[in-house]
Amino acid sequence: MIVRVSLYVVAALLIAAHFLRFGNLPAAALCLAVPLLLLVRRAWTLMLLQGLAFAAAAIWLFTAWQIAEERWALGQPWLRATIILAGVAVVTALAGVLLQSEGMRERYRTR
Repeated sequence: MIVRVSLYVVAALLIAAHFLRFGNLPAAALCLAVPLLLLVRRAWTLMLLQGLAFAAAAIWLFTAWQIAEERWALGQPWLRATIILAGVAVVTALAGVLLQSEGMRERYRTR
């Protein structure tokens, strides 16, 4: 369970850094606060956190698309950045999927 929670926290830190890079302090602060919902042991918590992880993965994929499109138009290398951001999106989505494991469901009363 510690690995699942840790992966989710890392994903939250990464998306917070993404928003902070663009100067969106409220969104960054919200992303940093979201993992605290793991302290609330209710079924809705896991569903909300999972949905937020999938939304963050979608943001990463959209960002990857934007960067690739911009770099391609300028004739710059784009593949490495796209692969890195797609990898971050996969890790973020995995963090959301792992919240639905048997141990997490038992701990958060989702049965």
